[in-house]
Amino acid sequence: MHKRLTNLLALFIMLAISAPAIASAALPEFTELAAKAGNAVVNIHTVKLVKQTDQMKDFFKFRRRGTPFDEFFDQFEKHFKNAPDAKPRKERSLGSGFIISSDGYVVTNNHVIAEADEIKVKLQGEEESYDAELIGRDPETDLALLKINTKRNFPTLKFGDSDKVKVGQWVMAIGNPFGLDHSVTAGIISAKGRIIGSGPFDDFIQTDASINPGNSGGPLLNLDGEVIGINTAIIASGQGIGFAIPATMAKKVIAQLRDNQKVSRGWLGVTIQAVDENTAKALGLPKAYGALIASVIPDQPAQKAGIKAGDVIIGIEGKEVKDSSDLLRTIASFTPGKKIDLTIWRNSRKKKISATLGERDTKMLSQGKNQQPEDQQSDAFLGMVVRPVTSEEATAMGLAEAKGLIVTEVAAGSLAQESEVRPGDVITQANQTRVLTPKDLKEIIEGDAKDKGVLLLLIQRQGQSVFRTISLPKD
Repeated sequence: MHKRLTNLLALFIMLAISAPAIASAALPEFTELAAKAGNAVVNIHTVKLVKQTDQMKDFFKFRRRGTPFDEFFDQFEKHFKNAPDAKPRKERSLGSGFIISSDGYVVTNNHVIAEADEIKVKLQGEEESYDAELIGRDPETDLALLKINTKRNFPTLKFGDSDKVKVGQWVMAIGNPFGLDHSVTAGIISAKGRIIGSGPFDDFIQTDASINPGNSGGPLLNLDGEVIGINTAIIASGQGIGFAIPATMAKKVIAQLRDNQKVSRGWLGVTIQAVDENTAKALGLPKAYGALIASVIPDQPAQKAGIKAGDVIIGIEGKEVKDSSDLLRTIASFTPGKKIDLTIWRNSRKKKISATLGERDTKMLSQGKNQQPEDQQSDAFLGMVVRPVTSEEATAMGLAEAKGLIVTEVAAGSLAQESEVRPGDVITQANQTRVLTPKDLKEIIEGDAKDKGVLLLLIQRQGQSVFRTISLPKD
């Protein structure tokens, strides 16, 4: 008996001693990866020249009237307007990037170098900074490509396949948070395919590896030292939540920037919205997937191919379209001029259509109301884009009549979004007055709603009537 107790005690002690070793062996070792990959990560310094007179003009532009200090401000502004321009002030910012070729091409975020007059990069362990030239940038994916202006062989990092990344996989981020050169953080992949409203092609990798201001543009690495993401965004109110642009997307964009100094994307020429369960049921779809065509822009590829409002695009080149965001990203991934095969859902059955893509033009997108007939023009109010609902849309959504304004877009952080107005909503009344055109809504916003400080919308959503109230700013 005594011998058995002695043996059990010895076993317990052995397990207690070995447990930390076992746990330690299960964790990855980052030292070699940090040392090797860190050599190809750069600290990016930018300088922007800002005229101080422009800053003062902004100050006077936004100051409020009706205060006891108006006389003082009037005299100061009068003197300021007649004063010579002050010496420009330098605004500096910091960011990160990484080298992808031995001759010095550097990948970073567009927002790191946007509007910069000077760009300099510094490598780990080096005192000297190098001038960098902007080769090209793509605001829609927040990517930019730089070239270091010096002849030498640089250490490099290579892109990995972000499509193969799995949730729970270990990753490491390198960057310059808060100006602290070459900081290394580690964590796991928290989620994939995140849409955070930062751009039309959101498809972020979410990670709990610490990402802070200054990390932007730096690499997110797998344990093989491959870049599987470009650290880009954080949520100010959250801790341990960072977002990276997938390497598979970035690789295509960077290749175009290197070859052409710009990015060309496919364009179909439609406005789209999500398909929820109620919409799928109304259209006879077996499940909620695909992208519902809200409208077709005249003389664009979709109209030429025979696509109509009310169609649902459920497949591209034999691959299922998950949702409206998936459709947008997939179409944009093709080169303009490519002929693609589409599978659409029309009248409760599948139909094959071929379309030759045009080229996505951001300027044309921003002037979208000029691309449609006058009675279908869109306009933007309070962060939402609206236009008259069509008869095809009314039928698809189960509306009794084609009257009202359909919401095609809602800007992130806008008053409309804060009041839970959603794309696909149909506004039938504003402040208890019927609205049929964007002009009707504009008149109510600038009149009755402005006087009351509030806009009350009656909305048709998924077969139900709901009210949404938007509080208007006093100015």
